[in-house]
Amino acid sequence: MSVLVGKNTRLLVQGLGREGSFHAGRCRAYGTNMVAGIHPGRGGTRFEDSVPVFESVREAVDATDPNVGLVFVPAPAAADAIVEQIDAGLPLVVSITEGIPVLDMVKVRAYLEGKRTRLLGANCPGVITPGEHAKVGIMPGDIHKPGRVGVVSRSGTLTYEAVVQLSSLGIGQSTCVGIGGDPINGTSFVDVLKLFEADRDTDAVVMIGEIGGTREQEAAEFIRSMKKPVIATIVGQTAPPGRRMGHAGAIITGKAALASEKIAALKAAGAHIADSPADIGKVTREVLGHQD
Repeated sequence: MSVLVGKNTRLLVQGLGREGSFHAGRCRAYGTNMVAGIHPGRGGTRFEDSVPVFESVREAVDATDPNVGLVFVPAPAAADAIVEQIDAGLPLVVSITEGIPVLDMVKVRAYLEGKRTRLLGANCPGVITPGEHAKVGIMPGDIHKPGRVGVVSRSGTLTYEAVVQLSSLGIGQSTCVGIGGDPINGTSFVDVLKLFEADRDTDAVVMIGEIGGTREQEAAEFIRSMKKPVIATIVGQTAPPGRRMGHAGAIITGKAALASEKIAALKAAGAHIADSPADIGKVTREVLGHQD
């Protein structure tokens, strides 16, 4: 079993420009079954000599039956691309695109209501299940190791840092999910924690949060009811109020957005706190009972 992607993933990639083509190729090289590409003006061609390219998502869905869509469309048109995939009925849409206007994402979020599609992102690194050779996004596949610890994060770079630490300690990952750092996104910490809690192949979860918003406090409320241990860290503990730190959503706009408030809520909920991102591997090993 896996979370979100796995051996049955059939991937559609929308936006085969320079970046989209590069990362689509890396997804295929990892073992992901890419069944279709979308790029205006290139319909009827083949990506890497084997994957059919179409003019529209609907045409690709009718011809190849994908179940995951990956969006590399530039920011001004990315919201329309996401909506096109929602309208085509794709169960999972992963949007890598950074810089989508907030108002566009507000409209996309409202459009998702009542639809069968789950949106991951935008501005996220994607999702990977190493044990099933399924990679949908931009994460480096070679750092991952199959195992039983789930990872969920607002930060792509720190997801990689956590994975490197875990893999170097012999702790493999069931699935790693980047939910994205924008103010408006489609999938929350709680959504992913629910999936990991239900996944029989996940024994523990690493959660990497940031300053800004209240997503981590919402996660803390759910963690109270979880039977599986959660190892959590919050990035941005020294960030000054009012200044954006990296992600569009990483800005302290009130007391609840402070790292200290998030850490307190997670600790009260029973999460195991890694005081620094550098301690994620060590704390996870301690929680799982691994010894030096």
